[in-house]
Formats: sequence, C-alpha cells, structure tokens
Amino acid sequence: MKITTIGLDLAKVVFQIHGVDERGKVAARKQLKRAEMSKYFANLEPCLIGMEACGSAHYWARKLEGYGHTVKLMAPQFVKPYVKTNKNDMADAEAICEAVSRPNMRFVAIKNGEQQAILSVHRARQGFVKARTAQGNQIRGLLSEFGIVIPKGITSITKQVPEILEDGENGLPGAMRNLIERLATNLKEMDQQVKELEAQIQKWHRENEASSKQNLLGISKRGDTYLRTLLIHGARSVINASEKKAEPESWLKKLMVRRNTNVAAVALANKNARIIWALLAHGRTFHPDYKFAQTANS
Repeated sequence: MKITTIGLDLAKVVFQIHGVDERGKVAARKQLKRAEMSKYFANLEPCLIGMEACGSAHYWARKLEGYGHTVKLMAPQFVKPYVKTNKNDMADAEAICEAVSRPNMRFVAIKNGEQQAILSVHRARQGFVKARTAQGNQIRGLLSEFGIVIPKGITSITKQVPEILEDGENGLPGAMRNLIERLATNLKEMDQQVKELEAQIQKWHRENEASSKQNLLGISKRGDTYLRTLLIHGARSVINASEKKAEPESWLKKLMVRRNTNVAAVALANKNARIIWALLAHGRTFHPDYKFAQTANS
C-alpha cells in the first residue's frame, strides 16, 4: 500500500507517524526514534509530509525535502480543529495528516539555515534586553530601600551607580555597596552583549538584499510578536522625530492630529509592513517620493 500523505508529530526522542494512501485509508501508524528517522524517510517513496511549525520543524523540513519529499508546515492552531479525540501523539499525527491535505490550509514558509541563524541572533538579543531590564529594575528597587532613587532607564543607572558607590555619606552599608557593584557589572556586561548582537544584525542587514520578513501578517496578535515589536518601535521613533519636522499636510501629521500617539504608531507600523512586503514581493527599490513622481507623470 503506497503512502501518499504523512502526518508527522515531532518530538525530542520518539516521533509519531500517521500515513494514508491516495484513498485516505490508513497505510502506516507507527513510532520512530530519532535515530530511525533518516533511514525510514530515505527509503520511503516521495510523498506529502505535514508537520506543525514548532521546535525543530524547519530543520526536519529541510532534511526530509532532501530525500525528495514535499514538506508543508502549519501553525498549530490550524491543526487543532482536526484532533478527533483526546490529545496524544497518535491523535496529533492523524490530525496533522488530515490538515495538510485540506485545499484551503495556510502553510508556513520553510526557513533555510541562514534565516534561522539570524532569527536566533534576534532572539538572543531579545533575551539579553529582557534580562538587562530586569537587572536594572532590581538595582533600582534595592537602592530605593535605602532611600536612593534612580530615574527610569538604563542610562540613568549606568551614570548614577558609580556616583552612588563613591558617595561615602549616603548611608549605604559596605555589603550593599559590594552587591550593587556586582549587579552593575553584570548589567554592563549584558548591555555590551546587546550592542554586539545589534552590530551583528546591522552587518547582516547591510549585506543582505532582502533582510525583512517576506509575508505580511498585519499588526495583530496572530503575527510574529518580535517582528511586530520592531515595527512599532521603529514607528515610535519616526513619530518622535517628526513631531516638529513633518509637513502639516503629510499623512502622518494629519494622523497624529486625529489620533493619539499609540494609535498613530501602530498605523504607521502597519503601513511600513505593507511597504516592506510590496518591495520584497515585487523585487522593487524604495523611493520616498514615489507618490509624488506618479502624480507628476500623470
């Protein structure tokens, strides 16, 4: 019985497989250990393989495509409605097998090794930023217990902590001085890590012709949280810089008059996301005066 479609439930050690033939009848239902995966799929005739877009999914997608199979990745929330019984590996594999054969199913693009690597750099930077913020808040909170208040912001901490440690009349005990010095050193190291990773990201950006995400997901909670964060932060920077520079009749200036800053930032981020998608999808170059040029030629 020839297998035409397989639902593969990924795991760290034991993988669950559910395969059907061209009529939809079950042709394979088994478990494979990690060491058995390559041998099994290398000897299997090319077929359609569905997987959830989760940890290690892109790695296995590239590997299985190397054996001649067609691999499709799906968001877990799109697979969930096809689970017929209580959730377990066998039921998940069966649901994946059914979901991947649906004609209206939405699929996730398979990332290559370079794309995964630069995304890992972004995730690592995000982790350092979160840890840096937590460390700064801890320093600020500990010092406040001794009546020493530092304004918000990493810059305020790095600037004022040395002065606080050198001040012998602020009543700070020696043990507390040693602790704050240790925490400030750790904060400085994490800040350096963030700067080095940002430099690496910028270097990759300059060397890569298409360095943005290629599909538009909109500004919603369904999209990539980190990408949405970058777009909105960028929009906030533009708004802050354009409060005095933007022309009164510009789209952004009119929007800022009608709506509050947060709404304007999200709207601008959404507009930028659409522009980025259009540039990447059609292989074009961005021209700031594009609309003006079109009007002048009409």
